[in-house]
Amino acid sequence: MQSDAPAIALALFAALLFSLGNQTSRRALNYASPPQVTMYQIGVSLAIYWMAAPFYMKTAYWLSPAIFFLALAGLIRPLISANLGTMGTRILGPTISSTVSACGPLLGVTLGVVFLSEPLHWQTAAGTAGIVVAIVVLSWRGQSKPDWPVWALLFPVGAALIRASSHALAKVGLEYIPSPVFVALVAYSVSFPLAILYHKHQHRRQQGKVDGHHAGTQAVPALPLNGLGWMVASGTLYGVAVLMLNTALLWSDLVIVSPLVACTPFFTLVLGVWVFREAQIDRRTVIAVLLVVPSIMLIGLR
Repeated sequence: MQSDAPAIALALFAALLFSLGNQTSRRALNYASPPQVTMYQIGVSLAIYWMAAPFYMKTAYWLSPAIFFLALAGLIRPLISANLGTMGTRILGPTISSTVSACGPLLGVTLGVVFLSEPLHWQTAAGTAGIVVAIVVLSWRGQSKPDWPVWALLFPVGAALIRASSHALAKVGLEYIPSPVFVALVAYSVSFPLAILYHKHQHRRQQGKVDGHHAGTQAVPALPLNGLGWMVASGTLYGVAVLMLNTALLWSDLVIVSPLVACTPFFTLVLGVWVFREAQIDRRTVIAVLLVVPSIMLIGLR
């Protein structure tokens, strides 16, 4: 039986890179709007994949029917999932939105078992539950006033479902096209034009609020070099993280990879405490470590 250890290592490395990308993305947001940052990030990742294309591209890949699954993944993520997450945070607040989004690993495991017929061992189930509880602990910041409509919960749930679905679509695509780089290239190639259109729409909308209908034709302000640098850094980190994620999906099951990649908030907290000095060790940090570490070990023992 093939060992899951390499896939587990890659999934955890992908989670680490996603968390680093989150840190650099936060800094990029000091210089540009979220749609513009997202557009640049996707564009940088796409450029990297196309520059590498001559070393792995095969004509047969484009003729595979699985390319439609990969294009669908690019349609829904990251643009739709990111915007659903933003709307959820805006209406529910970061505490409730992040806590509800913790259902992502459960959704990923469910898709793997139901649609991909992957086996679910008790170690994987227990490890997934531990990671979900750890994410909830990290996200919780105390009581919040329930001044939001119940239907608003659909935003973070939808974002989590889209993330899990994109992993499942990538897994299906990899069954027919065993190229993690090509799988990412197709998804990013679909996402980038959508990100451009969305950024232009949001820019015209914001300008219209400030100056009226005629301001929509104004040019987008030039980005400072610092902001551009953070966007390039985050786009590179996200692009490599997706490559690691796809490689892990190629080597192992979705029920193994999905909960491990969901450890991104845990790595974000660890980096915030020990690297970026933006957070301090508290009770939540200790509880999260005590939950995540044995949960990862359980999944590895499958």
